[in-house]
Amino acid sequence: MMDVTQRRTLPRGGLSLPCIGMGCAPLGGLYQPVSEAQARATLDGAWEEGVRFFDTAPFYGYTLSERRLGAALRGRPREQFVVSTKAGRLMRPDEGVLPGADGFAAPLPFRPHFDYTYDGILRSHDDSLRRLGLERIDILFVHDIGKVTHGANDGHYWRQLTQGGGFRALDALRASGQVAAVGLGVNETDVILRAMAEFDLDCTLLAGRYTLLEQEALSPLLDLCVERGNAIVIGGPFNSGVLAGNGKFNYADAPAEILEIVAQLDLVCRRYGVPLQAAALQFPLAHPAVVSCIPGGQDLAQLRQNLGWFAAPLPDALWLALLRAGLIDERAPVPLRAPFLAATA
Repeated sequence: MMDVTQRRTLPRGGLSLPCIGMGCAPLGGLYQPVSEAQARATLDGAWEEGVRFFDTAPFYGYTLSERRLGAALRGRPREQFVVSTKAGRLMRPDEGVLPGADGFAAPLPFRPHFDYTYDGILRSHDDSLRRLGLERIDILFVHDIGKVTHGANDGHYWRQLTQGGGFRALDALRASGQVAAVGLGVNETDVILRAMAEFDLDCTLLAGRYTLLEQEALSPLLDLCVERGNAIVIGGPFNSGVLAGNGKFNYADAPAEILEIVAQLDLVCRRYGVPLQAAALQFPLAHPAVVSCIPGGQDLAQLRQNLGWFAAPLPDALWLALLRAGLIDERAPVPLRAPFLAATA
């Protein structure tokens, strides 16, 4: 059983993060439109429910998410909340932006342009401060670097981050105290390992890849993160929604083999009277590398449902059954209330 007020401290830098936060991509209109009133009611409701960690990005709604988040947080006690945003895309005015661009129902008229150079990272940070209307950003993640996003252009953008000074810009922001922590915000594991060989990351937002559905990140990545003090924030704990029942996996329709595994997970959860979503939210936090989990929320009802699942007490027998069925990697820590029972799994 988890609590919305629980916090964990990053090994590097000492920033304290709530164990559950709110991913704000949906407030940028991901897949379906979200009105100003709905976005504000969701963010105000999140605050009333005790949520104090909010993750956004310039890309979400083509600056819409950052603007909405900042408007809702301005005037709140700054020491009480943590904000993370991302760098790597500069948003340039473009009247040709159409509804549905990159999956955002009603994006603002700004077109993303990749730029991971020294100047690009600093410019992105400054632009985000202005959109948020806050005096500081707590965590700055480099957004979507890697082969999954860039394909054949991966080498070009990787050189911007390394030889072009992108990592150096992150270090300068961290050393000056303008941000408390820096890292990557990605949905692939190999690029995190590459980055850790180049630069000391404080915190990495990993979307998918370590969830109830898949644990490919266990080794070597999470082992190395524990060793090196690179704390992990879990984004996409429902794997784009397939674990929450929307049929999406990796931002596309889930293939049949994924749906079959989800059905097996759900069957075991039902046997113990547990919502699959509750198990999905609580599972990643059992790993010592993981400090927080940030499901998204398009409205207040969804947000409250996420918090309820997060706080639900789950029986040890559920985790042992999932391990015995081979539905969780046997190396994965699980949130047992009586840890000695793991030996019988």
